[in-house]
Amino acid sequence: MSRDVGGSGKGRILVVDDDRLVLATLTHGLAQAGYEVLDADNGDDAILIARQHRPDLALLDIRMEGMSGFDVAGYLRDYLQLPFMFLSAFADEATVAKVKELGALAYLVKPLDIHQIVPAVEAAFANRPARAGAATPAAPVTVEPASSLQVVEAMALGVLMHRYSLTRAQALSRLERMAAEQKIDLGEQARRLVEAVEQLALGS
Repeated sequence: MSRDVGGSGKGRILVVDDDRLVLATLTHGLAQAGYEVLDADNGDDAILIARQHRPDLALLDIRMEGMSGFDVAGYLRDYLQLPFMFLSAFADEATVAKVKELGALAYLVKPLDIHQIVPAVEAAFANRPARAGAATPAAPVTVEPASSLQVVEAMALGVLMHRYSLTRAQALSRLERMAAEQKIDLGEQARRLVEAVEQLALGS
């Protein structure tokens, strides 16, 4: 079901994953990093908790029994206006296209450890839309370059990590090299890569 861990600290995060080990790891790690964490192991509970507690950010697994992370994200966006990011082991073309369509703040590809996830969460908090009553960081947050990328860059990294079995750092290096070869900036290279993947998905 759900638990509430940690103090008000940096903000309130709802973590949703049907893998209890992943859920426990994320909940503990984010609480240690100073966040108030709510957790749920299914989409129905996630929506109930979000309606009751109005978290500042939701971190959603995509493929779960019952309601998927996409279903939850659509509800959070349309009815609660809550920002969200995805954590998934999948980076196929259809998934990437849906992530972009829903407007996620970030898309992280498993496996990731908590030391990679916390900076990405901090970047999402820094970049999330302003909301009345939302907690704001007391000071600017320093994040790793890979974690501060905008959502299109994050999706491009996810595609490269999945397709070539790369770590996040290796995928970033490959994306930078591709951009340099084309003599364009990183954001433009990421956009072209994601658009190419979407075209493949539409043509399949």
